[in-house]
Amino acid sequence: MAEIVLFTPRAELDAEANLAGFVAMARDQLTVFGAGLPFQHDTWDVTETVATKAKGGKRERITFSTAATVDDKVPSMMQQPFLSFAKAYVRYMHGLRPTKAIHGRLAALRALEAALAEKGAVPDPVHVDSGVLNRAAQLLVDRFSDGAAYRAGQQLEMLSTFMADNRLTAVPVRWRNSIKRPAGGVRVGKEADERRADKMPSQAALDALPRVFLLATEPADVITASAAAIMLSAPDRISEVLTLPEACEVREPRKGKEEAYGLRWWPAKGADPGVKWVVPSMASVVQEALRKIRGVTEEARRIAKWYEEHPGQIYLAADVAHLRGREWLSMADVGEILGLADRTAANTWCKAQGVATSKLEGEGKRVFARFADVEAAVLDMLPRGFPILDEVTGLKYSEALFVVRRNELGAQRGTYRCMLEAVGIGQINTGLGSRAEHGHESVFTRLGFTEPDGSLITLTSHQFRHYLNTLAQAGGLSQLDIAKWSGRKDIRQNEAYDHLTPGQMLEKIRDAVGDETVMFGPLAELPKRVMIRRDDFAQLVIPTAHTTDLGYCVHDYTSSPCQLHADCIHCQDLVCMKGDAEKTAMLRQRLDEARGLLEKAEVDWAEGYSGADRWTEHQRSTVERLSQLVEIMDDPAVPDGAVIQLATPQMPSRIARAAGRPPRLDDELAAGVPASIRALMGG
Repeated sequence: MAEIVLFTPRAELDAEANLAGFVAMARDQLTVFGAGLPFQHDTWDVTETVATKAKGGKRERITFSTAATVDDKVPSMMQQPFLSFAKAYVRYMHGLRPTKAIHGRLAALRALEAALAEKGAVPDPVHVDSGVLNRAAQLLVDRFSDGAAYRAGQQLEMLSTFMADNRLTAVPVRWRNSIKRPAGGVRVGKEADERRADKMPSQAALDALPRVFLLATEPADVITASAAAIMLSAPDRISEVLTLPEACEVREPRKGKEEAYGLRWWPAKGADPGVKWVVPSMASVVQEALRKIRGVTEEARRIAKWYEEHPGQIYLAADVAHLRGREWLSMADVGEILGLADRTAANTWCKAQGVATSKLEGEGKRVFARFADVEAAVLDMLPRGFPILDEVTGLKYSEALFVVRRNELGAQRGTYRCMLEAVGIGQINTGLGSRAEHGHESVFTRLGFTEPDGSLITLTSHQFRHYLNTLAQAGGLSQLDIAKWSGRKDIRQNEAYDHLTPGQMLEKIRDAVGDETVMFGPLAELPKRVMIRRDDFAQLVIPTAHTTDLGYCVHDYTSSPCQLHADCIHCQDLVCMKGDAEKTAMLRQRLDEARGLLEKAEVDWAEGYSGADRWTEHQRSTVERLSQLVEIMDDPAVPDGAVIQLATPQMPSRIARAAGRPPRLDDELAAGVPASIRALMGG
């Protein structure tokens, strides 16, 4: 573990001196990212110290490039003195607050450097002020999506606080992130539709996947299609799928029913490990997917087992096992051991790996390499941490499901016969088409599937998770069950994966109308003497719906505006769903607040304050209705997903109050009727 050294600014020094001291301390005293980190280099390889799951053989690098050139093949680097400060900050903060999403910090630094450079001077951190920070925030908004910009803005706020606390700016600034957190509950409008489409797989992709699963024969296509099949059986993170053990299946007998089938699971973000049971309709698909994956990955597990049992020795396939013990190997021998195409490729490999080659006496122009040198070079290619693939679970490469021979999934390179690697997230996403627009073939392009308009099908592994969560929301699964099914510790995270359209949400409420088993309130019973179908009646009484902080409002705003000025708890148009933890928590909070306000109103009424009687009456009604809702939410007899509607409230009446008697329903009706009409009515 790296030793943590805290930087302490000196009050008597100016910002430039403190900045120089901070850079020197981070460069010379810190051991974060390793004591031998080449601080002067503009790209750091931090693969050994930043542990990220399911990256395969991909290296983790930090490049201190500018915001404008970050995506270029040969990017430009930040200018001094900001460059040295950025390096020092990244190293220092990773020791103080380590994160796997280290590139979010770089995004904030790049935006700040760009904002400083726009002023026309050398980008010096000392000159950071509120104007520069505001401009950096705007650059983040222009470059990233709403969610990514908000997260990068949080990093920018952390950066500004650090600089102010440590006196690294000429004028200390207390800046707050001005980028708004994206509203997850908004479901209507063009932006909501675009966001929903971006998060969910297209219909063409969903239609093509079953056919791809059946047609795939190449290892890369088999692995991609089979991984997609597993992710469509449960809302899994791709890192969780790629770290499954080969022996992951669980079968449990059930009395009078077919046996339950599931997979052993280790959630990636802190939830408890367990078994994810697969719905019966998908069980055979998952079993077939596992069979296909094992067929591709069996040889790699055998190689991994060899290296575990024979440390310090190279694995040789059966047809080249006779070469073990030789002192010299020809380039043809090297090619056969490695699986390279010809002698030229073997010679190139030797040069790239630093394996010395020689011409032997009597062998003419043929080139040879020592067996020991080839063996040492191959052993150096073993994956980082071998034989352990996942340090959290202790999973070994020889036990892992998604492990292949090196380059086996790459169409451009030959497959190594004696080396292995774990399947990485990038390989799966590339196979699903995430990089198809950049010329990388996907399983869809190889097998001839496109969108209806002829465009490329593009998917990411995370879209399956959003898709299944949305199906669960539409099907009425409780928020707790959705969180457990998805491997989440906090049910509040469900909201980010809920992409029900307004129409789906409306249909969900309409389906509950007239069904006393799932709806509680006035709409639970259909009118007794109206000859109309239940679904037609539901469309009449609930023409529309939108989200509120307590539930859903089914008021038809095309007929009239809100008559209660958003006093939802006193409105019959409010419907709530049991099982929505966030809205239930809001109900409890409102109830606590209303009780406190009622106590204060009663005290004021007792002391004779004008208008306190009306305020007390209102708060008492509020407490009663909130209490009724909370009581229903806590009732175990009411199933999760039930639609709850309170009866029409008995609202205070000005006529009844003037007459000094309790309000009646006819008072309520008369209160809104003109005097001329009331006269005709006899009142």
